[in-house]
Amino acid sequence: MAKQTKQWAAIIMMIALFAMIAFVTNLCSPMATIVKNQFGASELAGQIGNYANFIAYLVMGIPSGMLIAKFGYKKTALLALIVGLVGIGFEYLSGVAGSYWIYLIGAFISGLCMCMLNTVVNPLLNVLGGGGKTGNQLIQIGGAFNSASAVAVYILMGALIGEVTKSTGISDATPALLIAGIIFALAFVILLFTKIEEPEQAKVELNLITGALKFPQLSMGALAIFLYMSVEVGTPTYMISYLQTDAVGLSAGVAGLIASVYWLMMFVGRSVGGSIGSKVSSRAMVSTVAAVAIVLLLFGIFAPESWKVTVVGIDWGKLEVIYPQVPACVLAFILVGLCTSVMWGGIFNMAVEGLGKYTAAASGIFMTMVFGCAVMVGLQAWVADIVGYLYSYFIPVACAGYILFYALVGSKVKKVDTPE
Repeated sequence: MAKQTKQWAAIIMMIALFAMIAFVTNLCSPMATIVKNQFGASELAGQIGNYANFIAYLVMGIPSGMLIAKFGYKKTALLALIVGLVGIGFEYLSGVAGSYWIYLIGAFISGLCMCMLNTVVNPLLNVLGGGGKTGNQLIQIGGAFNSASAVAVYILMGALIGEVTKSTGISDATPALLIAGIIFALAFVILLFTKIEEPEQAKVELNLITGALKFPQLSMGALAIFLYMSVEVGTPTYMISYLQTDAVGLSAGVAGLIASVYWLMMFVGRSVGGSIGSKVSSRAMVSTVAAVAIVLLLFGIFAPESWKVTVVGIDWGKLEVIYPQVPACVLAFILVGLCTSVMWGGIFNMAVEGLGKYTAAASGIFMTMVFGCAVMVGLQAWVADIVGYLYSYFIPVACAGYILFYALVGSKVKKVDTPE
């Protein structure tokens, strides 16, 4: 019974950390609106906080796996929380000093923290669930809390920045940064006293990485997660920018509130995924939603802008319900959130299946590829600056196409010879 209690305590703590990851990561997209306004940046330059946050995964992905292998999941998570506090501190100082570069340093350091936490949370939830469908179920439940936290960020930032004017700056986001700092500090204290029975890990050796990469489901899954970041992050990010164009004419605050509905869809999808995760395979989940995402994105690209729909939201700053009319493509992009909701957990589950002692190193490789967000979101920004926001969505369409291929073909587990 004691062992079971310890495991449930670990599961609850990992799910809480899953929520924290979303809170800090999703500050970047609303902050881009402020950065573009305050510093007169282009779309490509305005998203540089996102790039800095996710480039950190390239730097820290494999080292995070090595830290877990040497020190264990708990100590790695505690170190990550300390790094996170430093990153939030820099972002707070950037508001005080009005410095673009201090903000970027803070975003990069925060990204290091997010990478470390992701490397801890995903494999440990999978292991605590026993792998397979149950492991996938726990990851989906953690993902539901992750999405709920993302919704909270967009609502909070929408209330804080409201109508963006020339006087709006990074300092306007200070309350959100203070909340993030308090959450990090509380999580550190709670985790410090949480007992976790950790799975045994192999010694830190180079052949852990080379051995893990011999599994095709991991190497192809790493590319899938690289491209997945375009679908998950690129879709709402440029929807916010599109909503503020002259063609639509919404304020930054309302655009952010509409984007929060996308993350609400992810919450709904992950909640459903968590409830059926023990019955439906990751392969079936991911292949289905990837196909639907392609259809929705293509509809969003080609649907006439004259087709209008009404979306419902809540202006938390004024505590009133809003009913903005938007082009039908926006509804399609919002519904993509239902599709991306189960992709992350499903891809990870398929990628690490059957890796045994290579799981920690594999998780590090996997997290390194999250820097694909910096590459793919940057690529979409470049395309948007040239041909417009709607045609830039061909980038996530192509990425969803590969994810569909991975789920149907590339994820099939094959036995390979690896060094002992």
